Amino acid sequence: RPLAEIDSLRREMDRLWERFFGEKPIEWLGGEWAPPLDVSETKDKLVVKAELPGIDPKEVEVTIANGVLTIKGEKKKEEEEKGENYHIIERSYGSFTRSIRLPSDVEESKVKANYKDGVLKIVLPKSEKAKEKAVKIEVQ
Repeated sequence: RPLAEIDSLRREMDRLWERFFGEKPIEWLGGEWAPPLDVSETKDKLVVKAELPGIDPKEVEVTIANGVLTIKGEKKKEEEEKGENYHIIERSYGSFTRSIRLPSDVEESKVKANYKDGVLKIVLPKSEKAKEKAVKIEVQ
C-alpha cells in the first residue's frame, strides 16, 4: 500500500528529527489522510498554508496552545449516485489533525486565518520578543 509506505517514511523522518532536535516539528494524528502544509517565516510573521480542497471552511478548527498550532477537520465523502461504479478511487477522505510546534512566540490575539481556493492560510504575527534579533551584551 503506497499510503502505508508514506506513513512509515513519515514516522522514520519524525524519529530522526526527534533524535537530533529533541521534539517533533509537525505531528500528524488520526484519520486516513493528512493535508500537506507549507510553513514559512519572515522577520515579522509565520505563515502556515494547508491544502484543504473540498472541505467546508466551517468544518475546520484552528487552535493555538503552548506554542503549538493545531488544525482539525474532516473531508467528507461525496454521496454516491445509484448505479455508479468506480474504476479508480485516489482521493482521500476522513478526519485529520495536524499539529505544528511554532518556531517563534506569536501574538495569539492577532492571528488571522482565511480560506480561498481550497487553501487555508494562517498568518501568525511574531511577538515583539521574537522579533528581536540580537541583544548586545556589554563586556567589562
